[in-house]
Amino acid sequence: MDKVKILVVEDEIIIADDICDILSELGYETLEPVINYSEAIEAIEKHKPDLAILDIQLAGSKDGIDLAWKIKEDYQLPYIFLTSNADPATVERAKKVNPPAYLVKPFNKDDLYTSIETALYNYSTNSVFTKSAVANNNDVIIKDAFFIKNNHLFHKVKFTDITYVKAEHVYVEICTNSNKKHLSRCSLKDFSGKLPSNFYRTHRSYIINLDYLDSINFLNVTVNGKDVPIGKKYRDDLLKRVNVE
Repeated sequence: MDKVKILVVEDEIIIADDICDILSELGYETLEPVINYSEAIEAIEKHKPDLAILDIQLAGSKDGIDLAWKIKEDYQLPYIFLTSNADPATVERAKKVNPPAYLVKPFNKDDLYTSIETALYNYSTNSVFTKSAVANNNDVIIKDAFFIKNNHLFHKVKFTDITYVKAEHVYVEICTNSNKKHLSRCSLKDFSGKLPSNFYRTHRSYIINLDYLDSINFLNVTVNGKDVPIGKKYRDDLLKRVNVE
């Protein structure tokens, strides 16, 4: 599990530091804030944040709206527009980029938390890369990871870190290669529809990541050192899939 990584792009250092302090209090990982378009692009390429907070009015020839278009075209990550009183022309330009969320100055901790939640949900449902990728009412999928909400904080769980998934009543339990477990409120059937092709259902209650498959026998498969049950009809198909005679 990774902390959600957030980049703040704000040319007023006191405001940028204030945002980063609140994000840290909320439990998110904050990158060193940057002040303009070029520094933002450099930080995005180097650190690959999960979300960016962009002040609309930045110093220099390119502002936060120009940066939002660049992010939308080349980096495909959710962002939040940070704004105060803007002239009508700027507001119209901002509307055209269709930002996932706004944060209006002055703001407080609750405003910042709400804007992050809104940005993740709106991006996950509207992006062509993640269309229909909402796992349930709390969690979202963006690109190659689940963003699981727990105690008012989103945690990032990459597909590549998931070893197996287990049905638990109205939840699914997601197990990772670091032996962490996370709960997501949805059915196993709905959850399986969001997973990439290297995941395979071995039982009515289990899905495994084939990249972590260690062995197969009549009753179980071993995944990352853990025994997971396998049904007969799933076992025969799995043997064919992994070319085991």
